[in-house]
Amino acid sequence: MKIRLWIAAVSTLAIAGLAWLGLPHSNGDLVAARPVAERPALALLTSLPLIFGESFSLERGGSPALTRLEQRYQVVTIPVADAASLKGQTLLLMAHPRAQPAQALVELDRWVRGGGHLLLLSDPKLDWPSERPLGDPLRPPPMFADTGLLKHWGLDLSPEGLTSVGSCKVVSDHLVARCRVGEGQATIIADADFLNVERHDDLGLDPLIAELARLETR
Repeated sequence: MKIRLWIAAVSTLAIAGLAWLGLPHSNGDLVAARPVAERPALALLTSLPLIFGESFSLERGGSPALTRLEQRYQVVTIPVADAASLKGQTLLLMAHPRAQPAQALVELDRWVRGGGHLLLLSDPKLDWPSERPLGDPLRPPPMFADTGLLKHWGLDLSPEGLTSVGSCKVVSDHLVARCRVGEGQATIIADADFLNVERHDDLGLDPLIAELARLETR
């Protein structure tokens, strides 16, 4: 069951969707906008049209999801999760990324183990409308390409969601996994469709923002 469907079922809540992360609905500080001076850096790596849209038009000014992120973070886009791109970063959002080079995966693992905090959206069956034809390299991949990183951390990803084969804690009907990786933390969510919203204040974005806030404190 997709997170977005779950949120629709509980849309009468003041802050919808936080329950699947095990976070209190009453804690508005987890999702509220922050003053510019208080916004920490957030590295963003994604295949989704969050920055420019499919047309790469600057007039759109980014997606509603990006606008919401920028209300709490200084968003820094990176092209690949390698050591050079992650240098100096402490918080990383990988939103349905393309398959990473083998060396980058080694360096990403090392970064997390050294104390990095990662939120990875790994959708096993992306449902994201696109005008680009199948096979277009600029079209988001239809599924997250797990090239061994999740297995290395003790997780299996299937169309049914996440299964722990190690020490990761899987919750919310196999949609969310939290893993302690060395000195760092990684949260994996088996969905990315919920980022496709029309408004930056869509309650469906609250779980994303709340989990990033949780990772900041770990």
